[in-house]
Amino acid sequence: MRQRNARHEAIREIVRSRYIHTQRDLVEELATRGFVCTQATISRDISDMGLRKLTEGVYILAEDVHLQRIVSDLVLDVVLANNLVVVKTETGSAQAVAAALDAADLPLLLGSIAGDDTILIIAQDEERAKAFKAAVNKLKVQ
Repeated sequence: MRQRNARHEAIREIVRSRYIHTQRDLVEELATRGFVCTQATISRDISDMGLRKLTEGVYILAEDVHLQRIVSDLVLDVVLANNLVVVKTETGSAQAVAAALDAADLPLLLGSIAGDDTILIIAQDEERAKAFKAAVNKLKVQ
């Protein structure tokens, strides 16, 4: 059970940070993290976790579907500055986007401050800021 939970956590992290198109891609990415599993195991995991595929053929977590819609419709740009991330949105949308990002409980964030069309995201370090930017850009896929 512990192995399954650890694998699910790894899948959650992989799917949020990378473009995963096939189960084979997921098996290969898990292997680089030390998880040896079959395609059948991954198929069960995908079903258990409720992963969905966007129309572009990219897997997304079920809990991120709402966030993906908001980000793809309202986020214009994402810019890094060390451990700070600036998210530019459509006018009047920053607070809604920030609320959706906060509700997603992404482990990469310490907090956010939203204005009218700009959000300041604070990450623990530059590496997490880069990972957050990659996750948001992945959600921007339309």
